[in-house]
Amino acid sequence: MKRQVFYLTMVLLALFAGRAKAQRNLPGMKGVQFTAEMVDGFYSPGNRTDVGYAFSLAVFTYVKGGNKWVYGGEIIHRYSPYRTTRIPLAQYTGEAGYYYNFFSCPRKVVYLNIGLSGMLGYEAVNGGKRLLDDGAVLYESESFLCGGAVTLEAEACLTDCFSLGFRLREQILWGSAAGYFHTQYGISFKYIF
Repeated sequence: MKRQVFYLTMVLLALFAGRAKAQRNLPGMKGVQFTAEMVDGFYSPGNRTDVGYAFSLAVFTYVKGGNKWVYGGEIIHRYSPYRTTRIPLAQYTGEAGYYYNFFSCPRKVVYLNIGLSGMLGYEAVNGGKRLLDDGAVLYESESFLCGGAVTLEAEACLTDCFSLGFRLREQILWGSAAGYFHTQYGISFKYIF
């Protein structure tokens, strides 16, 4: 009888091993985040010539207090209006940042974070070609970027491993042909290991 109880206990421990509920955002926990965002406005048929979109993939590690370090890459694709056409612009950036958790509800379901990031990247205007279709020549078609971003993020935990976030971000990038400031907003999906 003791042997059966021992085996049953071992099986139950194996089934329910892992972290307990509400043990979220503990120091040392890691995860991956996918984000889809709109850039510089809201896409509609009326203003589709200068609005863009962004996708990013990042890894993060939680530290003390629910704060986290974030490392990732982002692709921004947008258009700049030019006469009757539009010129494509693509930015590829890498990010390293720290996000401070300034609010979490007592049940650890909703979090509000503010982040500061440093960014480096590369920009290609018109696919890297200086000559436009009408014969005009671009001053710069390729350049390196540097700058940073300030991010406000709201996150809701759906399960212990999955969370859904909403993000508002302001980027400042020097070296860009499309101006220094870019506003982004979007949705993110996180998986915590």
